[in-house]
Amino acid sequence: MDIVLLIIGIILIILMLLILSALRQMSRNTANTDIAPQLEALKKDTETSGRQLREEVSVSINNSVKAMGDMLVSAQKNSGDAVEKQLGILENRFRTLESNNEIKLEAIRSSMTKHLTGIQEENSKKLEAIQATVNEKLENKMNESFRLVSERLEQVYKGLGEMQNIASGVGDLKKVLSNVKNRGILGEIQLGAILGEILAPEQYDRDTATIPGSSNRVEFAVKLPGNGDGCVYLPIDSKFPGDTFEALQNAYESGSTEAIAAAKKTLQTALKKCAKDIHDKYIEPPYTTNFGIMFLPFEGLYAEVVNSGMIEILQRDFNVNVCGPSTMAAMLNSLQMGFQTLAIQKKSSQVWEILGAVKSEFLKFSKALEDTQKNIKKAEDDLEKLVGVRTRQINRKLSSVEAMNIPLCNESEE
Repeated sequence: MDIVLLIIGIILIILMLLILSALRQMSRNTANTDIAPQLEALKKDTETSGRQLREEVSVSINNSVKAMGDMLVSAQKNSGDAVEKQLGILENRFRTLESNNEIKLEAIRSSMTKHLTGIQEENSKKLEAIQATVNEKLENKMNESFRLVSERLEQVYKGLGEMQNIASGVGDLKKVLSNVKNRGILGEIQLGAILGEILAPEQYDRDTATIPGSSNRVEFAVKLPGNGDGCVYLPIDSKFPGDTFEALQNAYESGSTEAIAAAKKTLQTALKKCAKDIHDKYIEPPYTTNFGIMFLPFEGLYAEVVNSGMIEILQRDFNVNVCGPSTMAAMLNSLQMGFQTLAIQKKSSQVWEILGAVKSEFLKFSKALEDTQKNIKKAEDDLEKLVGVRTRQINRKLSSVEAMNIPLCNESEE
């Protein structure tokens, strides 16, 4: 209500100011008129009224402001009391909550302490058991490892002894291989072992002359089927240019390009010489095949020949094929398959001969069976004649006997 009065007073003051402003304007416009005294009197009355109105409005405003202040103080006091009361209630609640939380936390702390203590004790027991198990396993593994190490060391000692024996054997082998004749014997023994393992003894000859009337004898010659009952020889000779190959290996170890090239050239010259020797001494068609085989007893030497491209050169220039231990076995296996195919062909011709003889015998049997069938048919006709005609004759005779009516019983009574 006080606020409304305050607003009304402010509005009246504004209206009075507007009226005074209008009167001043009118007084300026009518200063020379006859109503100046009246306006002056009206002005005074208006000022007096405005003054009184202002005083009343000022008093009303002061009273309203004072009343509003009192209201605000009272409201503030009431609000402070309510807030203080709420704060007291909240403080009590917080204290209660704090005490409850302390109690719960203490219970949780004690429970966790007991639980952690139990877990710690259980973990301690498990760790002790694990430690005991680990110690036992480690001890067993250590014992086993020591045993294995001892066995391995013993095997190493034995291996060292065997290596020493092998080293001495290698030295002896090196001495053997230093002799050209011994190298040839070694290659011949290895070649003979391969031939004996794959082919039958009657399929190849040892130390034979492949050319009639020649005194040159090849180490081995495989018998291949020729025209008629004769055979064609496939000469196989073992070669081992050990000195040149050893020189090439030494050149490889040295790493010198010039030494390697020179050693390769020397080895190629030695291989060409061996191939020419086989071609000139053991190859003579039609007694032999138009090619021979040079056997190299070591795979390393054969690999070097293959890598250097000497296989094609020796085949083209000397009609000599080069084989190592593995390729020799493969070639002999293919020859064995050829022998089996040839044997099958020979056996098939024998089978055809037997089938021809069976055919002729079957014709004779067919003719004899036909004659027998005719004789059986004739006997059947005779039997039919005998059974039919003679039976009818006997029946007629018997019928005549029955027609005689002889009283045999009366005669006996008389």
